[in-house]
Amino acid sequence: MEQRPMSQITTPPRPGLMRRLPLIVIAAVAVLGAFTLRDSLSFEMLAENREALIAFRDAHYALSALGFVAGYAAMVALSLPGATIATLTGGFLFGVFPGVLFNVTAATIGATGIFLAARIGGGDRLGARLEGSEGMVKRIKDGIDENQWSMLFVIRLVPAVPFFLANLVPAFLEVPLHRFMISTFLGIIPGGLVYTSVGAGLGEVFARGETPDLGILFTPPVLAPMLGLAALAALPVAIKALRR
Repeated sequence: MEQRPMSQITTPPRPGLMRRLPLIVIAAVAVLGAFTLRDSLSFEMLAENREALIAFRDAHYALSALGFVAGYAAMVALSLPGATIATLTGGFLFGVFPGVLFNVTAATIGATGIFLAARIGGGDRLGARLEGSEGMVKRIKDGIDENQWSMLFVIRLVPAVPFFLANLVPAFLEVPLHRFMISTFLGIIPGGLVYTSVGAGLGEVFARGETPDLGILFTPPVLAPMLGLAALAALPVAIKALRR
């Protein structure tokens, strides 16, 4: 039997490394993007290119919509900076509607990419370990499982919960994919609608040479209804706790 030279012998990739490869790629691209793109995606860039963007949209509307959704989804999936600018751009180019539909769809697709990467990279095994644990950890896991819909909507509706974290936590808690996607799409509509509305009015803001006020999300007229929806989503959890 002919023996192969040592230089031609390759070590097969470790299954664990291959499972974590999507998360490693996302983390590497996110770090690289944080240093290379943080100054590129800005209001100034959007203001300088607004006429070219509008002209391209008018000439190729369908292509513009598909390209925007694909680019926004990739930005979210790879955790690149500029998601807020992208949301405003959706409103600026396509109006409140269908701009909010494009924004929410793209963000949901990107969030699903992070969710699947985390699930494949070890979230499924962590969920199995939590399921097989005992004591307080097991009770917390069971409590979340019993109220998954409520908890998913709460973390989407509360602005203080980072979007990236809201994508990772469900992957570690064995949340079904369809439940994650539905709660993400519906849960980010209120906030997406606010920012899309701000984006739809950027034309006038740019004409005055001003910068849009993104703090509008945390003003009482906007924040109160969103917190009210979050409280409504958490109501089934509170009722079950009181019954017990």
